[in-house]
This record gives sequence, C-alpha cells and structure tokens, in this order.
Amino acid sequence: MSIPAWILDIFAAVMLLVAAVSAGQLVVARAWTRAGARDADIALSHLLMGVAMAGTLVASLSTLPNAAWEVIFAVMTAWFAWHLWRETRGQGAGALASGHHAPHLLHSAAMLYMFAALAGPASGGGAGMAGMATGSSGGMQTLHAPTLGLVFALLLIAYSVRDVDRKACADGYFHVVGRHFTAGPALATVTAGVTGQGGPAGLAGGGDSAVATMVQPEAAELSSGDLVTGPVNASPPERLLLSPAVVKACRVAMGVTMAFMLLIMI
Repeated sequence: MSIPAWILDIFAAVMLLVAAVSAGQLVVARAWTRAGARDADIALSHLLMGVAMAGTLVASLSTLPNAAWEVIFAVMTAWFAWHLWRETRGQGAGALASGHHAPHLLHSAAMLYMFAALAGPASGGGAGMAGMATGSSGGMQTLHAPTLGLVFALLLIAYSVRDVDRKACADGYFHVVGRHFTAGPALATVTAGVTGQGGPAGLAGGGDSAVATMVQPEAAELSSGDLVTGPVNASPPERLLLSPAVVKACRVAMGVTMAFMLLIMI
C-alpha cells in the first residue's frame, strides 16, 4: 500500500505533539516527587510511544535502534500487565476490558509487536525503522504474523471508539500523572468545605454531569454551574495539561495512529 509522505508527516507531527504534552505533564505534576509520582508510568509511556511512532513514520525522526525499542516496550508491557493483574484481583475479570491500565497494556503490547514483527529492509538494525516508506522501489515495510497485527488494530480501534464516546468527566479514567483533575459542573455552592446548610459539603445530582470527587478545602465559593477542573491552587499549565479532555485527546490520537500504522503494514 502506497501512502503519501505528507500523510505520514501529519501523523508523525501529532505523535511529537503527544510526546511534548506527556513531557509537560511529567514536569507540571513534578513526577520526580513522591506527591506527583502517581501514575507517572502512564505519562512516561505516552512520551516514549510518541517518540517511537514518530520515528517509525518519518525516517529523519528515528532515534533508537529497533532492539532498544523492543526492550523498552517489553518492559512496559510486563509492567502494565502486572498492574492490570492487580486490578483483576480487586475488580474481577471486568478489569481486563475496563480497568485503568487495560488500554495502556494494549498500547504497549501493540508497540512491542510492531517493532518485533517488522519485516523489510530496516528490520536488520539501524536507528529505528528508518521510516515506513522505503522508497518507490521497496514500497511499504511489512510485518510478520499479519493476522496478529490485524487483531491489534481492531482492538485499538475499539478502545479508541470507546474513549471518544466516553465523557472526560471525574471518574479518574482519563488520568496520567499527579493529582486527579476533574471536569463537570459544580451543582452546589461550596464554601471552605462546608455548605450553607450547616451540613457536610457535598455535590448534588448524579450521573455523568456530577463531579465525582469532593472539592478540596482551599476551594472557596463555587457557584452552581461553575466548571470544576481541579484544585483551585493549581497553575494554568497544570490545569490544561492534566485536564481529562487533554488526556483523552492524547490517548485517542495514539490509538488511532497505532491502528493506522498496523493496517498499512500488514
């Protein structure tokens, strides 16, 4: 299959943007500290995948040899498989499909397969895959075990469709690193953690429109209809980069790009 170079360039640019956003998430969350290290492995995996896929799509962006990427994604696959196994112990078999680490395990395994199954001029080594297009004479690079590649592509499409359909709300699903940031209308006035009725602070309503987490005590006077996007003492870059909407966009972009790459290489 012949794919115009400009299409590959666009996908590579999107992956570099995802990598840059992931790096920014690690920085604003201060992932090197104990308080900000929560789920830092997810943001780090997004950063590495973005760099790896950009180098796969465009030869001039390639960084590490194939063997190095294989080791990296093998470690990531084992890491997320262990986390998902821990989730199944508490949530049952349903965690295999809807667990917090399930999509990250799929992404890591798909990347491992992509580098391990590469067949073509660049599979013998060198700095990465040397781009997907090997020239007018060589055509596109292909993959061994194409049926497995098709299975991965279909799973990636299914997860991406589910992510698009799922609201970026406050259930913690779209979370990468640091403290949770929520999105949803505040349905009650909250003043220093105590309602005007004298009872405990809470959020009225339910369903996807309600904020699932309590507003922290430093949140002062959030009127009905306000949008709660996290602790009010967070900086604007932190609110933006760690917002569920941005995390959702990055995850969907990675899933779509992976599926696209697999489909044109099988």
